[in-house]
Amino acid sequence: MRNQHLDSKTFSILSRILRLRILLIFGLLFVILSISPLAFAEVFIPTHEYVGFFDSNGIYTVVGNVKNDLDYAIIPTISISVIGDAEEFSKTIQHVPLAAGTEIPFKIKFPEILGDSPILMPAEISFEKTKTDVIPIDVIYDETLIVHEDGHLTGRIINSGTQTLSNFKIFAVIHGLDDETLDMGQNISPIIEMKPGEIREFTMYPDPKFASKVWYYSCFAIGQDSIIVLNVPRNDDTFKIRYDSSILLSYPEFNSQGTTLSFSLIQGWAFQNYINLEFPRYSENESFQVFLNDEYVDSIQSIDDMGNWHVAFFVEPQSEGTLKITGFEPEGKLVEIILIPEWIRNNANWWLTDQISDLEFLEGINYLFEKQIVYVPQRTIMIESQWQIPSWVKNPVGWWSEEKISDDDFLNMIENLVERKIIIV
Repeated sequence: MRNQHLDSKTFSILSRILRLRILLIFGLLFVILSISPLAFAEVFIPTHEYVGFFDSNGIYTVVGNVKNDLDYAIIPTISISVIGDAEEFSKTIQHVPLAAGTEIPFKIKFPEILGDSPILMPAEISFEKTKTDVIPIDVIYDETLIVHEDGHLTGRIINSGTQTLSNFKIFAVIHGLDDETLDMGQNISPIIEMKPGEIREFTMYPDPKFASKVWYYSCFAIGQDSIIVLNVPRNDDTFKIRYDSSILLSYPEFNSQGTTLSFSLIQGWAFQNYINLEFPRYSENESFQVFLNDEYVDSIQSIDDMGNWHVAFFVEPQSEGTLKITGFEPEGKLVEIILIPEWIRNNANWWLTDQISDLEFLEGINYLFEKQIVYVPQRTIMIESQWQIPSWVKNPVGWWSEEKISDDDFLNMIENLVERKIIIV
């Protein structure tokens, strides 16, 4: 009986140990999943490439790297929250389209954070499916890719594709000696145009705070700047501003008349920097002037394909202060955004009268997909194509050209024809 009791007791102890081990394993799994909630996701930010720090200007900055492991392209939206002095501040950026199997870094600043020990919360990522192609620009990994003593990088890229590419930038994650993520870098000048086979030099800098700590650059990505959106109250309405620059603009505000827009500006880089601001158009007669600390800044005003105003200008190295833009029309009526650029309508007219080929017409249709004006889940891309458009397609295109059907009807028709592979772009 004594041995039976001992056996029973031994079994009970072993059973208890086994249960503890099982609980410990599940506990460890829970902790791992809690610490790295995005580690097993298909669109995620690696925890070791997601950091917050105060930059050389004392502004709290968050850097991360979005990876897309899905088998289709996406447009990611990243929401970042930081707790400082018991108050939570949140910002959201919509990044550029991200092709399947690619990644791209991001940087976002929080000038509102004034405390010494802010808490960076886990990032929230949502995305929508889109269609985009991998940009055929490659970094050349040879002796010309150099990290200099002051931490900046110089190197070369090559256009390995078959088409001329324009208006893109190079991004990278910057690491320190112990592999920690320090910052995000981007080439200091946008590349306006690059022909097939062309090789071009580029340069990028870390924040001056990290100049002596830089070890290497990684996660090179090609794209455009993520668009920063600022919403400003104006005359009981919300005025939306978009811009693409590493210059920090914050605290946007209109004057009481709604004619002058002001920002707090910080341009901490040791080189001249460029900024391009986009505004909705309220009048054809709006004429803008730019001032920094009440000194006039030379600028260029233009209208994009969608009918929005653009105001672009350079800012001198290590500048800061109040940026003012005058010339807004508060009493005007919001000009409707142009869905389809006029040149595509011209292309349609020339195609209808056999002045341009099917391929030239399809290049205009492909533009609508590249700008996400139209979308289909799956489409075939043919860069060099002898595809013949069925002759009957000219009938509905002709109706649109003669304004017998609306732009929306035309776009719906294009989506339908591409999805059914009646036309291929």
